[in-house]
Amino acid sequence: MRIVAGDIGGTSTRLAWFDLEGESLTVLAESRFASGEFDSLTEIVARFSQEQGVIADRACFGVAGPVREGRVATPNLPWTVTATELACIVGLPSVLLINDLEANAHGVALLGEEDLLVLNRGKKDPGGNIAVISAGTGLGEALAFRDGDGYRPLACEAGHADFAPRNELEAELLFYLRAEYGRVSYERLISGPGLHSIYRFFRDVRRLPETPRLVEEMLAGDPSAVISRAALEGSCSLSGQALDLFVSLYGAEAGNAALRYLATGGLYVGGGIAPKIIPSLKGPAFMAAFTAKGRMTPFMQSIPVTVILNDRTALLGAARCASLGMSF
Repeated sequence: MRIVAGDIGGTSTRLAWFDLEGESLTVLAESRFASGEFDSLTEIVARFSQEQGVIADRACFGVAGPVREGRVATPNLPWTVTATELACIVGLPSVLLINDLEANAHGVALLGEEDLLVLNRGKKDPGGNIAVISAGTGLGEALAFRDGDGYRPLACEAGHADFAPRNELEAELLFYLRAEYGRVSYERLISGPGLHSIYRFFRDVRRLPETPRLVEEMLAGDPSAVISRAALEGSCSLSGQALDLFVSLYGAEAGNAALRYLATGGLYVGGGIAPKIIPSLKGPAFMAAFTAKGRMTPFMQSIPVTVILNDRTALLGAARCASLGMSF
């Protein structure tokens, strides 16, 4: 069986053409595209299909955003993606269009020990729910529940839920961002742009001094990447405080996800940011915020927490979803 799979995010779009034999996926072709350089996903899929000579039996695309009736308006791109248009491009009567975190949750089943980093071993319930939280250009979350011998993922848009400050500092941060955005969701903080917003808050409200060299680097490239690198190097106090708060907020919302979904089977931290800030995630702040849930703290301490290191997880998950024959 030949499968086309896609992992479509606000920053990059990854497409792959797989050959499926039994349960083994073999890559025939794979490409990454800068999402913002294209007017639509169909343009990217058409280029990939033409360049690779794609002939497919099934296809599945994981797209950041809420999917309804085979259609999604992407929140971090000016795109509207429809399953019918994609089906025409790949020459199939229909394709599967799912949320990118749903694809991520499907991909967890295909990961090995080398793809994972344990933050809290906890006490895993083999039959319990699992949850995935992924920060990148945006913030996504998903649940997967045990269904027979495997897991069935369910998509959600919890990253767009209202941000709830835990202390006075975070209340100040809320008011700072509310002046800019009006409503403040968790995605406004726990994402690449969110890290930059936290940096600006410490600069503008707490009056922490900037490093001139970093200002130049942020103007020339990705501000969040510059901030996190400087924080990990210890070369900028402002960046360090921004990343510390970011990690604490990430841990707190990961704990919220574990509570919401009763993730006794484990909480998985995915997305593009986590593997780049492993030293900070391994520090005390993330797990302290994760477990600090009042009377539920002992329960939270029992939940396994793992970072996904494999950046192809959602792509593999989309291929797995297509291989299951769902919705065809």
